[in-house]
Amino acid sequence: MNPVAPVRNTLICNAQTIVTRERWTGVDRALEELLIGPDAVLEAALEASARAGLPAHDVSPTGGRLLELLARTAAARSILELGTLGGYSTICLARALPPDGRLITLEAELEFAAVARANIDRAGLAGLVEVRGGPALESLSAIAERGEGPFDLIFIDADKRTNPEYLGRALELSRPGTVIVADNVIREGAVADPTDEEPSVAGARRFLELVGSDRRLRATAIQTVGAKGHDGFALAVVCGAAGRADGNRQGRP
Repeated sequence: MNPVAPVRNTLICNAQTIVTRERWTGVDRALEELLIGPDAVLEAALEASARAGLPAHDVSPTGGRLLELLARTAAARSILELGTLGGYSTICLARALPPDGRLITLEAELEFAAVARANIDRAGLAGLVEVRGGPALESLSAIAERGEGPFDLIFIDADKRTNPEYLGRALELSRPGTVIVADNVIREGAVADPTDEEPSVAGARRFLELVGSDRRLRATAIQTVGAKGHDGFALAVVCGAAGRADGNRQGRP
């Protein structure tokens, strides 16, 4: 399909076809059944998070599987996550690690961090994962001071207004080959509207601008529709100073 006119919760694909949020949510459910199947561990994590009153901002099952596959593709042994929430995405990422791997996940809200620890422990992954509570920028400074980097994969899914600062810290904790993933960068299409200065939208837009102008990075972004609505993610690989000859927008390295 080649959509030509987006409308909130509706996608007009051509004169005959209108795809609603109900439709694309149904497609998400079908993909989950076809490709993923029931997952008692992740379902228990969602239930525990809901009982604790956490917001339902977890990645979708297909999104969680994508994170796992990205980590496996990168042969990641060390992962850094910004924004733990209840640990759903943390569990997905940790499943890709080898037995001697490590994952540090940062959560600003201490109550959320406690729920995440319980969910991760129930998943049998406590030996691979460390949940650190407190403001992410402070935690990132501590990680750098302790020399705990570089990381093979960094997943940014915290407050979007601070995404530009998170990118800078992520690069400090990277190496050539590090994969950087940032979620929720499309903001229902608002990221393409330069007049929209809502802090999360402005943060996502500035993040993409910085990624696109940084000669160390090779990047793209994908917009998605599904059970979580209209959003998307950015994906970048650290290539080093010699990774591109003429900027991130060039078609070839």
